[in-house]
Amino acid sequence: QVQLVESGGGLVQPGGSLKLSCAASRSIVYTYSIGWYRQAPGKQRELVARFISGDSTNYADAVTERFIITRDNARNTVYLQMSSLKPEDTAVYYCNANYFGDLREYWGRGTQVTVSS
Repeated sequence: QVQLVESGGGLVQPGGSLKLSCAASRSIVYTYSIGWYRQAPGKQRELVARFISGDSTNYADAVTERFIITRDNARNTVYLQMSSLKPEDTAVYYCNANYFGDLREYWGRGTQVTVSS
């Protein structure tokens, strides 16, 4: 079993920045994917950004050039640096991880990001 704990959400004005963190209870070196999803009210959960098979990354078109995903393997932590935030970025942001040799998919409880003036 793996626990993922997100932090760093909050209220920010349009154009502002936030940095989210996801701390994992198991080494993230052994993940084949780890990253961030979000779910806005009344919408489906969607991919934001993730690492795939090591250091390869996927980004949603809506966040490319505004969000950057990074990782610190020594701290078992993945980060999401969000800049130029827009009201449409408002959502609960979830950390997600899949490990080699483990059929389970792990989710954190989420952290709320609200972009509003």
